[in-house]
Amino acid sequence: MAFEDRFRFSVHAAVIDSTEESVLLVRQSYGDRRWGLPGGAVEPGETILDALARECREELGVDVEIGPLTGWYYHREFESQVGIFRCGLSGTAGIQLSDEHSEFRWTPITELTGVQATRVQAALRHEGALHAQVF
Repeated sequence: MAFEDRFRFSVHAAVIDSTEESVLLVRQSYGDRRWGLPGGAVEPGETILDALARECREELGVDVEIGPLTGWYYHREFESQVGIFRCGLSGTAGIQLSDEHSEFRWTPITELTGVQATRVQAALRHEGALHAQVF
């Protein structure tokens, strides 16, 4: 890869509830309307923490409590590098979704499958070592 090459990079919040049993998911209002973790692309000139705070504020209308970076993943389907942070949220009363999302829900972690399950379980079990995987 040359220095001038570009690739996609995003950051997402695994917002885990206080019981450590559920994670906050948002549903896209575009494309295939999939459920996913809040977050999005890192813009030029932003740090990953600034990007995550901005994306969550834009998508949820509230600030999340950003915790540790728990995973680093490459997603072939999107040709994208993705960072996952374990995050917290003080209640959901103030959540106001942007036009990008139609609804949110607390989803039991045991009901997650595939990529979501892997990323959220790694965030839940995080003890300092960064989890990395290719999907």
